Amino acid sequence: MKSFKKYILLYFILIIWEIFVNLNIIDRLILPSPLDVIKAFITDFNLLLMHSYHTLMVAFLGIGISIIFSFMLSLIMDRYKIVYELIYPIALLSQTIPTVAIAPLLIIWLGYYMKPKIVLVILSTFFPLLVSLLEGYKSIDKDSLNLFKSMGASKFQIYKHLKIPSSFRYFLSGLKVSMSYALISAVIAEWLGGYYGLGVYMTRVKKAFAIDKMFAVIFLISFLSLILMNLIDKLEKKIIKY
Repeated sequence: MKSFKKYILLYFILIIWEIFVNLNIIDRLILPSPLDVIKAFITDFNLLLMHSYHTLMVAFLGIGISIIFSFMLSLIMDRYKIVYELIYPIALLSQTIPTVAIAPLLIIWLGYYMKPKIVLVILSTFFPLLVSLLEGYKSIDKDSLNLFKSMGASKFQIYKHLKIPSSFRYFLSGLKVSMSYALISAVIAEWLGGYYGLGVYMTRVKKAFAIDKMFAVIFLISFLSLILMNLIDKLEKKIIKY
């Protein structure tokens, strides 16, 4: 019942949408009905499943590398102020470059396979993870830090027992943002070149003017993003004790 109330506005929009299309108030060639989209999804289910596998693989590989790289760099930046001052402006500048603009260059440089797609995912997800970790390190209680220092704790012990655990909540918040970026970046890269993936599927059905299939894949990407972010929410509630 709670779930129904939570999404009641969405259900209302879908019902109105279906009615408007069936009454020919909206042309099916412009906006297919929700039932048309469901039928298209069922018809191409196996194909969508195969393309989803490739897109998710790119997204997970990219964000996995991004997590490792951002974690290592965040420790160095937090430890050495000069490194922070040198790297942070460059990392910030990287976020001003549109992914649509850099994706064609990556494909030219790295080819049509997985490499350019993974690199684009890394570029899109790295900054939110880095910033969230740095904010987490800064969020530590000053009294706790002074206590560790007064007891003669080493830098390694301070990071292991204080700074890294304190940053975990911030890290998961950044991970939710990065996870949605990862899927979107993977799809954008697939638009511009490739053989498999939801982005490739989208370009093919677009050329065929199969609008119902376009909506099916759009809803699928949104659904996958919501599932991944929900999993991170559950992980956060399970691990972090409020």
